[in-house]
Amino acid sequence: MPLNAPAHDPLLEAAQAQVSLEQAAAIAAERFAERGELLRLAGERDLNFQITRTDGSACLLKLSHPLEDVQVVDFQTGALLRVQQADPTLPVQRVYPDQEGNYQGWVEVDGQRMLARLLSFVEGLPLHRIKQRSPALRRNLGDALARLDLALHGYSHPASGHELLWDMQQAARLRPLLQHIENADERALVERSLDAFETHALPLQKELRAQVIHNDLNPHNVIVDAEHPEVLRNILDFGDMVYAPLINELGVAAAYQLGTEGDVLAPALEFIAAYHSRNPLQEVEQAILADLMATRLVMTLSITAWRASLHPENRDYILRNAHQARASLQGLAALSRSEARERIARACQEESHA
Repeated sequence: MPLNAPAHDPLLEAAQAQVSLEQAAAIAAERFAERGELLRLAGERDLNFQITRTDGSACLLKLSHPLEDVQVVDFQTGALLRVQQADPTLPVQRVYPDQEGNYQGWVEVDGQRMLARLLSFVEGLPLHRIKQRSPALRRNLGDALARLDLALHGYSHPASGHELLWDMQQAARLRPLLQHIENADERALVERSLDAFETHALPLQKELRAQVIHNDLNPHNVIVDAEHPEVLRNILDFGDMVYAPLINELGVAAAYQLGTEGDVLAPALEFIAAYHSRNPLQEVEQAILADLMATRLVMTLSITAWRASLHPENRDYILRNAHQARASLQGLAALSRSEARERIARACQEESHA
């Protein structure tokens, strides 16, 4: 798709499917022999139902959106199986077969045809509920993401290059969405940051090493231990996976490790250094990482403003990351590009010599 084509994603524009708890329970019982108390969880596209069994353990029934491409779902399922085989101890969501041995299968509810999958569910706290994140937590998370990317290295699938609005390679297409950002100063900041991406990072995208990446390590997709929050329990939601430059993975994830006041870059440097220790970054990747972090924040602010205007009934969930994204982007913009680049390079160099 041309870079100047307008942003478009039917899945994000469409309303969610409608499935009751009773209907979801019937699917869980008939296809997966799972029974228990169901609770619907929030989600952007898919429907997610936590199933708590009588022994207190739990699992997750995921029903893909009726408009979702079956090949894209198969791409995601294959990645989960790949990671489970390549790094069995990595705390990543698991996928389980149904009673016929299939990891995904069609179900129909009131004329809505969807793919059903059964996934693991791990108790703990979502990272966004941890207000004070320790250096140990940031380092553990950076190391886990590096392990995830190493596990995914070499994984291929026909749908890996599917069109995805959240794919940073396509960020230049977001300009038509900026009109939905109501605050003029914020909109101007987003425009300047997008200009910087197009000038410094976009020309290099096709030259960088690339692979399948998770592409969405935001605080809602990370579960930590409730008593010891530095301990990572689970990485969730492979729904935004795509084949892309590897450094885009870190650009996405590190954007969520930025602070919201003072020296906003400092917390992210600990995360970046830990990733680099396990999966070393190339110099050209380090040089554009700050641009990519800013671009992820731009994508968050523009896409969520647009989607909130389309789905006001789901506004709170859609805008859950907007406040932090705004504050982090303002703080990052206060640094010169050269300063941010030099600090990232120094953090990686110090980690290499540690």
